[in-house]
Amino acid sequence: MKKVKFPKRYVIVLLTFVCTCVCYIERVGFSIAYTVAADAVGVNQSSKGIILSTFYYGYALSQVPGGWAAQLVGGRRILLMSFVLWSLTCALVPLDPKHVPILVIARLLVGVAQGFIFPSIHTVLAQLVPPHERSRSVSLTMSGMYLGAAVGMLMLPSLVKFKGPQSVFLAEAILGAMWSILWLKYARDPPRSDNIKATSTVFGDTLLPLAKYKEKVKSENGGSSVPVAKIPWKRIILSLPVWAIVVNNFTFHYALYVLMNWLPTYFEQGLQLSLQEMGSSKMMPYLNMFIFSNIGGVVADHLITKKILSITRTRKFLNTTGFVIASLALMALPYFRGPNGAVFCSSVALGFLALGRAGFAVNHMDIAPKYAGIVMGVSNTAGTLAGIVGVGLTGQILESAKAANMDISGPDCWKPVFLIPSYLCIFSSFLFLVFSTGERIID
Repeated sequence: MKKVKFPKRYVIVLLTFVCTCVCYIERVGFSIAYTVAADAVGVNQSSKGIILSTFYYGYALSQVPGGWAAQLVGGRRILLMSFVLWSLTCALVPLDPKHVPILVIARLLVGVAQGFIFPSIHTVLAQLVPPHERSRSVSLTMSGMYLGAAVGMLMLPSLVKFKGPQSVFLAEAILGAMWSILWLKYARDPPRSDNIKATSTVFGDTLLPLAKYKEKVKSENGGSSVPVAKIPWKRIILSLPVWAIVVNNFTFHYALYVLMNWLPTYFEQGLQLSLQEMGSSKMMPYLNMFIFSNIGGVVADHLITKKILSITRTRKFLNTTGFVIASLALMALPYFRGPNGAVFCSSVALGFLALGRAGFAVNHMDIAPKYAGIVMGVSNTAGTLAGIVGVGLTGQILESAKAANMDISGPDCWKPVFLIPSYLCIFSSFLFLVFSTGERIID
């Protein structure tokens, strides 16, 4: 019998899935640990919002440089370097809300390091994964974010309770070190033949004419290097399909980061619930994202492979469906005052936002497979700005409500928090419906 060969790209996709999972354990972990530590010393909501949003300043600064570095040096190396940097930062920095400058610098460093991760992942996947596997591969990789958030919400409150907030930092550093060892051992740059096939939009097509490609690539001892090419910045920046992705990335992350950073506060102060007493229900919104993200990827690949819908119509269908239903759930969220209703609404909102990623998030590789990391860096910069704006603005909204003698446990205090991302979902889904395409437009 023939020996079954397990494709190396599957190992890489699995490792990138674990990568995003660990990254989001870190993000949720800091939110939980810092909230407990800050509340213990009486830090106000506005100041909490500033610290929680500091990460996104560093994250925004490194998105485009991350895509450029991955294009130049290779996504595999950049991914490893960024993981080592943020893991060391978590291991060495004390969590003390009174030492604001140290916390600000640490969160900026973690943000800068993690900002290189997603452009690097898109560069790696664009080189390795053929077109008919892209939707489910990207969806699986990105679903690691949501599983990580779910695991963080389930496990870390108890870790904080029994071992203290600092223990979260140490646990995250250990996870980061373990992943780095696995990546160093198993990740390899793709052979040139795999690179040509995977990055093309249609099998058999290369990104460069073959003769030109051979001129630009040197192969030594069976290895390969990435061809040198001038990045078409003007075409990227002026492209309406790129801007459709950018706007939807901004909206997706505005809703995600607001809920990720402020759901613990909403449950504990808005609904008067204890995270420890909520048990596994508090992880359901993120677990739902994990499930729906992979459903979206499988459905997208099925619609495209079976030629039920074109790539363009598949992207638009899933993006619109996900964002519109998420919008309705966000509108309803502040009206449900019990734990079941709040968990249900937040689960529906985040689940269908994740479904929408099979629309806009995979679209980077459709329109610019050769520059997927660069386009991802541009769009993820917008997504990161959403974190800066959304997380900080939410803190200002809640602090203003308290200054106006509004009860933070009442629904009126939280309505604007959830209505803003709801309206953004409707607006951005309309733009994607009008301007997006599944065709390759940037070579």
